[in-house]
Amino acid sequence: MDRNWLQQYPPGVPADIDPDRYASLRDIVEEACAAHGHSPAFTNMGATLSYVQLDALSRAFAAWLQKKSGLVPGDRIALMMPNILQYPIALFGALRAGMVVVNTNPLYTARELEHQLKDSGAKAVVIVENFMHVLQQVLPRTDLKKVLVTRVGDLLGIPRGFIVNFVLKYVRKQIPEWKMPGTTTFKSALGSGLGLKLEPVPLAGEDIAFLQYTGGTTGVSKAAVLTHRNMVANVLQSAAWITPSLKANEARVIVTALPLYHIFALTTNCLAFLPLGARNVLITNPRDFKAFVAELRKYKFNFISGVNTLFNALLHTPGFETVDFKALRVTFAGGMALQAVVAARWKQVTGCIVTQGWGLTETSPVATANPAGLDFNGSIGLPIPSTDISIRDDAGKELPVNGIGEICVFGPQVMRGYWNRPDETEKVMFGDWLRTGDIGRMDAAGFVYIEDRKKDMILVSGFNVYPNEVESVAAEHPGVLEVAAVAQPDENSGEVVALFVVKKDPSLTAEALIAYCRTELTGYKVPRHVYFRSELPKTNVGKILRRALRDELRAAAHPTRSCKATGERSSCLAASSPARRVLEPSSGPMPAAWGDRQPEGNCSPPLPSGCLSPQAAVRTGQIHWTECYPTE
Repeated sequence: MDRNWLQQYPPGVPADIDPDRYASLRDIVEEACAAHGHSPAFTNMGATLSYVQLDALSRAFAAWLQKKSGLVPGDRIALMMPNILQYPIALFGALRAGMVVVNTNPLYTARELEHQLKDSGAKAVVIVENFMHVLQQVLPRTDLKKVLVTRVGDLLGIPRGFIVNFVLKYVRKQIPEWKMPGTTTFKSALGSGLGLKLEPVPLAGEDIAFLQYTGGTTGVSKAAVLTHRNMVANVLQSAAWITPSLKANEARVIVTALPLYHIFALTTNCLAFLPLGARNVLITNPRDFKAFVAELRKYKFNFISGVNTLFNALLHTPGFETVDFKALRVTFAGGMALQAVVAARWKQVTGCIVTQGWGLTETSPVATANPAGLDFNGSIGLPIPSTDISIRDDAGKELPVNGIGEICVFGPQVMRGYWNRPDETEKVMFGDWLRTGDIGRMDAAGFVYIEDRKKDMILVSGFNVYPNEVESVAAEHPGVLEVAAVAQPDENSGEVVALFVVKKDPSLTAEALIAYCRTELTGYKVPRHVYFRSELPKTNVGKILRRALRDELRAAAHPTRSCKATGERSSCLAASSPARRVLEPSSGPMPAAWGDRQPEGNCSPPLPSGCLSPQAAVRTGQIHWTECYPTE
């Protein structure tokens, strides 16, 4: 493979990293703690852990797991917390004890939590008290042997910690009642562990470090198996990409607003900056933007990561423009597409260019990134060190420069496979290459651009929502006959969930259905819009055409022109209604009037100017060139 993108690498960024430089993440943690001593490691709500304290407390938790929990290396332990000081201690303690970490969204509903705990076979959980009432509902149906409970303020010191815990429980009333005999407090486990000796645990690169849950077109959440070697590789890749942009001998201060249970923040913030001795400022509730901005004013930070919606919200928060940005070197965006207007505004306000990257849970997660300091170009960047990107058609054939096909990734950060899902693994892996499900192209310089998504996944503020899961919940409502969940464009979160519903009960309302879904789904998965129809579009075998519904919403959000094609004749009609149907495809070569070259199989040239979503519809191979969504 011609790695032409290496010519675009910034000075100081290597072509390759050595994924075997460290045998495990434990070695990175222990080396960082020894090297940076009393320097601040993590700060939260005004309290700070030094690297020495991080070493001692994570070692204590590892010793407790080893000697008191009844767990053995390889057992799974779920971490169900927001960004608080307890998270890195529990994370590094579990890894040092040889456990497998299962990051768990604390906002999960009982149904979602039960699935993840049962599927992973987790034997222990560290959970913030705010969510104990949810765990209580599912505990008897899980394999959990140990439940360790913590409160948000437990490690903030006196009097700050006492005040925080009091306010959450008695003023804001955010701690629902729960009762669960046999639980252990995380704080007492640390105290006990400080008096225990941690015995050496053999760890190798192929040992599992994380079961990191993601979704799929099946609608069943599944875990990417990420080994220590996968994670070490992506830590070194991320650090190699970012470090040249930071000034030598400058204090390293980074801001972590995205949740650490999400793979993006876990790798790029929590792990990648450990070797650099950075101070990681944890934002527990980034949705409180007034308090978030107040926190930013306290630090001269070099690095901040986030998603488009986070940056946009900060830009619209009064007082953000008064923050001192003189030390800010890198703003890293991922998780969802960065909007050009947000990138431009961020640069104007902060003086720092947003660097867009891309990856998946399955790639630990970073696979591509733009060089820091390069003006926004709409691309997701270049393949990072030791990473190859190939654009392939459905037959697996590599496409030429700017050919549009599926983005495939090869590198040491690519997962081993899906946990207990060999069938799902087989769908996405060919050899050591990963089929990402994203459709894109690579230009002559090696920059990768995403054109569309092959999957029906809905991306809400960087979080994956899978239609089948939402549909299965909505379909349980007695008033629903048929339902389809699709993405609807949204100014704030990029996309939101929209439902198209055929009623069984004529009295069913949108409000009632949304309220029902809210009892079974995490907030970002809950439908924001419901559209009732007498029937839903289907294929000739009865499968609902989500694509037609999705395009209907896109056309309504962005009025354009749609095209109508029959045989060798085409005409474009001004769109007056988003209602659409799918024409039956005709056979034969594509007429010359539709482009300047003949198609190769299903690879079609661009549609005529003015037709609806040519890249999303035809060039990606989602429909044949003879298919269109004409306005009725």
